[in-house]
Amino acid sequence: MSSFMVTLMGEIECKPPIQVIIEASIITTPEESRGPSINNFAEPSPSSILTRLHAGYFRISLSFGGQALLWKILTEPNGVPQDAWHVFRKLPSTVCLLLWCLAVLTQISLSSVYVLRCFFHFHLVKAEFSHHIGVNYLYAPWISWLILLQSAPIVFPNSIYYLVLCWIFITPLAMLDIKIYGQWFTTEKRFLSIMANPTSQISVIGNLVAARAAARMGWKESAVCMWSLGMVHYLVLFVTLYQRLSGGNCFPLILRPTFFLFFAAPSMASLAWNSITGAFDTTSKMLFFLSLFLFMSLACRPSLFKKSMRKFNVAWWAYSFPLTFLALAAAEYAQEVKGHVAAVLMLLLSVLSLLVFLGLMLLTAANANRLLGETDPMESFSSNLKSRT
Repeated sequence: MSSFMVTLMGEIECKPPIQVIIEASIITTPEESRGPSINNFAEPSPSSILTRLHAGYFRISLSFGGQALLWKILTEPNGVPQDAWHVFRKLPSTVCLLLWCLAVLTQISLSSVYVLRCFFHFHLVKAEFSHHIGVNYLYAPWISWLILLQSAPIVFPNSIYYLVLCWIFITPLAMLDIKIYGQWFTTEKRFLSIMANPTSQISVIGNLVAARAAARMGWKESAVCMWSLGMVHYLVLFVTLYQRLSGGNCFPLILRPTFFLFFAAPSMASLAWNSITGAFDTTSKMLFFLSLFLFMSLACRPSLFKKSMRKFNVAWWAYSFPLTFLALAAAEYAQEVKGHVAAVLMLLLSVLSLLVFLGLMLLTAANANRLLGETDPMESFSSNLKSRT
């Protein structure tokens, strides 16, 4: 027994001692364990910009174009002798021109980056087209161009340049209509009851903007065609979304600002019908009152948007252009009615639209490093696609 213990102790002494090695690369300080500071975000590389900038970012240029159109209408002479209009007419024309130039610059910048995205990452563009939310924002670039064309201070509706550019921008909208609207009632997996969500109303707005552009050219039949196509689908969409069918249950909370599209569509419909008939008649007034009611319904429920406002996101720009469309409809209504109540309503909505627009500009500049964040639902979808491929 003693000889066995001696042998065992000898074997233990012959074994090398255990050494614990701690690599410096895995040592973290308390500051590092809390994650990166908000002010130390890495600058996005050109490749990451192309992969993250989807069609939803055209909400920014859409807001710029809407503001340019609003202030063009407010500063134009219309023969209405009211104090509210005189306030706007005192603004120098240079301000409207600079705003339009800034809107064009924003649109060209976003379009250039998106063209590069189509060239280098076409699979991500295809993913957008297959996504129930992303496909609707494919209308946004063409809507932005049409609004910029209508707000242009140097291109007139009766010119050949206006005619050519207008049809260049309307044609993609018509092609998207044939594809998407056709899927809603022919493709089983893409029925409207499954695919419908608040962003689906962007397609309606696209048709209505196209109708207004065609009416300004004098193409009344084409304008009525686009207007009727947009309004029929708006009614179907409104009823579908109002019933809260299964398709709306998967709508991300961060995109709640797009609920403002509910009153953006009837606002643009009233503007388009005004251009078609040449007067803000009963139909235009009914659509304007509907949009005003929907706006008040949403404005009285701020808790609906509380969760989406916790962190800055490009979806916040969905607050701006619907308010601008409502202010545009209010301006046309005030021009027709010529009453003090209508003038005050136009003034309030125009100022509110401007304040929201300026606030979003400041927030975007202050959160430029978050602008291409990974919290965007479309970015998450694209990331999942890349991980599978």
